[in-house]
Amino acid sequence: MTTNPFRVAIVGAGPAGIYAADLLTKAERDFEISIDLFDRLPTPFGLVRYGVAPDHPRIKGIINALIKVLDRGDIRLFSNVEYGADIALGELTDRYDAVIFSTGCFIDASLDLPGVDLPGSYGAADFVNWYDSHPDVAQTWPLDAEKVAVIGNGNVALDVARVLAKQADDMHTTEIPDHVYEGLKSSKVTDVHVFGRRGPAQAKFTPLELRELGQVKDVDVIVYPEDFEFDEGSLAAIEASNQTKQVAKTLTDFTMREPVGAKRRLHLHFLHSPVAILGEDAVTGLRTERQELDGTGGVKGTGEFIDWDVTAVYRAVGYAGTPLPQLPFDETKRVIPNHEGRVVDTGQQASAAEADVVQGVYATGWIKRGPVGLIGHTKGDALETIGHILDDRAAGVLTEPLFPDEDSIVELLESKGVDFGDWEGYHRLEAAEKALGEAEGRERVKLATREAMLREARDHVRSESHSGA
Repeated sequence: MTTNPFRVAIVGAGPAGIYAADLLTKAERDFEISIDLFDRLPTPFGLVRYGVAPDHPRIKGIINALIKVLDRGDIRLFSNVEYGADIALGELTDRYDAVIFSTGCFIDASLDLPGVDLPGSYGAADFVNWYDSHPDVAQTWPLDAEKVAVIGNGNVALDVARVLAKQADDMHTTEIPDHVYEGLKSSKVTDVHVFGRRGPAQAKFTPLELRELGQVKDVDVIVYPEDFEFDEGSLAAIEASNQTKQVAKTLTDFTMREPVGAKRRLHLHFLHSPVAILGEDAVTGLRTERQELDGTGGVKGTGEFIDWDVTAVYRAVGYAGTPLPQLPFDETKRVIPNHEGRVVDTGQQASAAEADVVQGVYATGWIKRGPVGLIGHTKGDALETIGHILDDRAAGVLTEPLFPDEDSIVELLESKGVDFGDWEGYHRLEAAEKALGEAEGRERVKLATREAMLREARDHVRSESHSGA
């Protein structure tokens, strides 16, 4: 029996990957385990850092719990390492007993509408990446439209609408860097229209997020009484769910608010299904079809069409997974095909339950099940996946790695010239961001480029070399 620790690689250091690592270290076992986390970005935390609006520090507090996991020192981080470019599947399986993919979903789901590719039609994920200072996106964003439409009835749609409607000075207390602040300050937005296909009882907002919308300074929230229909299915949903009841109540309260002449207006529309983005050379409007409830909470079209005068459209209809080299991919569900976390090759016909298992390769989080649920739901995914990993180890079906030594992955990356970071480097980067914030009376200011992030993460190396010169 081998005396080497059980080696696990986790590709993707967002909440899903860190939860999986944490649960693995705490699992009941009688063997030593060694876990390495990889992320293509210079920082971990995935969509908590780059998918949550900067004016929501409560949700970003999840990062503090994730930091505590990595601060224990029993999980190694390799940041700025891109799977498929810097490292291949075979190189991982040669060095680890099991490989877990937790790469998440970070691009916009497609929306099949005429005019969707017109200039002025934007994916919400792209806008979120901009205002969250993702290092791989441009630092400019066009905010010259006065009237804007947001398609979607979930929290991302609310985030996008709120950031568009909010005054830039009210965002300046957050971690946004100067280029985001200046961009928001130059915005010409006066009206933001949010469109949902179904009724208010079917909205996917969380109650707290919706209530916060009503507290944004100098923004009138306008809801239209004619959009408020509650059929039998809607009433049953309200009775069955306290969350739905709170959302319906908050929206109903909004209908009774009188506009106070704020500089900007945020309009919430229900029972409007987008059918086309209008324009020839650029967006000039959005066409919707009026819907009516069918008694079950579903909707059907009425044949009444309305053209809305907007010159920008943001599509907030969800995220989608992206294919990974050397791994199977389900183009319909936009996930890595798997059976309860075990990656499978479905081929042309077989279901996931019947397909061939890709031995030693697993998935967790959104790339496993799709972009549904809140951040905390990924814990359940991780529990199921690591349960199968431990079962497979006990059954003896996993192949022992050719290079089980912990240093072998370091030697490989160094031989390729990969400029990888580590957990200590993240803390140096974090300290630099907090120092930037302290100078302006803020908690932190994000570094927005890979170069700046890697420079701060490496700063101790230069300091040590200079002190020894």
